Amino acid sequence: MTVAAPDPRQVREASLDELSRLGLPLPPAQFPLVWEPGDEIDLRPTAEIEARIAVLHLILARCFGMPPQAAMSWLLGSHLVEMVTPPEWQFVMGGKGDHRSFVLHHDALFALAWVLGLSKQLDPTLAVDERLVERLPHIAEGETFPRWRSRILTAPQHPADAAALLDLHYCLDWAYLETERSGRRLPGLIDANAIGQRRWALEWAVILRGPYHDEPPGWEEVDLST
Repeated sequence: MTVAAPDPRQVREASLDELSRLGLPLPPAQFPLVWEPGDEIDLRPTAEIEARIAVLHLILARCFGMPPQAAMSWLLGSHLVEMVTPPEWQFVMGGKGDHRSFVLHHDALFALAWVLGLSKQLDPTLAVDERLVERLPHIAEGETFPRWRSRILTAPQHPADAAALLDLHYCLDWAYLETERSGRRLPGLIDANAIGQRRWALEWAVILRGPYHDEPPGWEEVDLST
């Protein structure tokens, strides 16, 4: 559902108000807006987000001991092999890559679950909802991706709400890194890594269309450098 993007300055003002409420430093005045007036926004297709959730959930299962043969069997049975990125494939099949970075995807998965309405909140002061696991594929029990999709009931967020949360996490990412660099105390139970993962997921899930936006990036192409 492509819609007109909300006023980016009003959204940014709300994001900065939230940073102030949390006692976090504010980014500099020249900190870029995520989108421009007149842009349009949308979410990726629900099936695509569901597939990314399933793949990330499988990767986490590998992180915590699932054998590569079992992972491959599940991917084949779920028809998701083509949705696995090359770095993910190397990790799933050969254990290659930064194990810790794949574990951190737990928070990216949480953010995607929020986008689809599988989680009710994405509070920057709270850790991942422990009840979320019941709403994810029961891989250990052999629940395939199609069976999982038939079991859950998604209710995707309105694109404007998801975009507003993206702007907030864009600001939070800067603020959490700055807070950690200065040695100050963070406002909640998660750190800058978790905020960065949530931003990654939102950057991928929210599609921005306008004269200054490229085509939506692939999962590994999301740019978190700014």
